[in-house]
Amino acid sequence: MQTETQSITISQARQDAASIFLAKVFNWMAVGLGITGIVAYAAAATGLATRIINSPLFLIIALGTLGLVFFLSARIDKIQASTASALFVAYSVLNGLFFSTIFLRYTGASIASTFVITAGMFGAMAVYGLVTKRDLSGWGSFLFMGLIGLIIASIVNIFLKSSGVYWVTSMIGVLIFTGLTAYDVQKIKRMGEEGIMSQGQEAITKGSIMGALALYLDFINLFLMLLRFFGGSRD
Repeated sequence: MQTETQSITISQARQDAASIFLAKVFNWMAVGLGITGIVAYAAAATGLATRIINSPLFLIIALGTLGLVFFLSARIDKIQASTASALFVAYSVLNGLFFSTIFLRYTGASIASTFVITAGMFGAMAVYGLVTKRDLSGWGSFLFMGLIGLIIASIVNIFLKSSGVYWVTSMIGVLIFTGLTAYDVQKIKRMGEEGIMSQGQEAITKGSIMGALALYLDFINLFLMLLRFFGGSRD
């Protein structure tokens, strides 16, 4: 009886730790998305987006965002939590500048409605990843291979300019990023259950930032894929 009680207590403690860690991750993700949205809207409203897309600054910003993702992923164990936090905020700002250009192509109303659709799909898959008893770890390699294929097909289509390939890759992209959302949420939940909350504030902060970065990327990329279907052109 005592052993059973101890097992229940340990299980509850693991669940509580996972809940606290997930809350930290989602808070950081919300901060990132909020910064990106505000910067994107402000850049579009002030005309900065037009100057960005018509200058080398667009490429510099694009390379900067990629560089920050790779740097954070590769150096997260070496840098301080405060540095990781600052880099995540910087990444969110750069992404806001980069994505401000979508206001030049799509109407504000269609961007807003697509954001709502994305939030609904993301939320549903996040809940699935959180509550499902199914082990989603096997999805990781499959989704990663699908993502590589998607990137290659998208690059090739820059030269082919095939509308068929465009729409097929868009649909595949939606499937990949909805799957990654559930996979990443379950993975983050397990990090909380497996003791990251007992490793000190430094590890907690860095872990929550990396978790937020993964979910931020899932959300942003899902939004961009859905925008291809629901975005109303300004032309």
